[in-house]
Amino acid sequence: MGVLKPELILKSVVPVIMAGILGVYGLIVGVILVQKSYSSRKSILHHLVKKDDYSPFQGYAHLASGLCCGLSSLAAGLAIGICGDAGVRANAHQEKVFVGMLLMLIFGEALGLYGLIISLILSQ
Repeated sequence: MGVLKPELILKSVVPVIMAGILGVYGLIVGVILVQKSYSSRKSILHHLVKKDDYSPFQGYAHLASGLCCGLSSLAAGLAIGICGDAGVRANAHQEKVFVGMLLMLIFGEALGLYGLIISLILSQ
């Protein structure tokens, strides 16, 4: 795109930025799960001396939370990748395609956002 039509470079970066947001979703869930798993412990010494308050139910809920965010982000990334590739190539030929590509990318990103919301609910 940079060689053929340099004025369209910024429009061609939109799918890459949207795919990068999916990684931020995973980072948010990871930080929340780490905080939840260490919230009942006062220190490392408390963990060694006392029995852990982290139940198997919480462990499986946190596993489900991570899988929900990860798998939905995987599906969203696949949708964004396929749609972004075809959209950027089509945008090079006809610039009217950009709005339609952007709408499809937004709906693909919504898959990852739904997974993040369910993941946050599961982590409670």
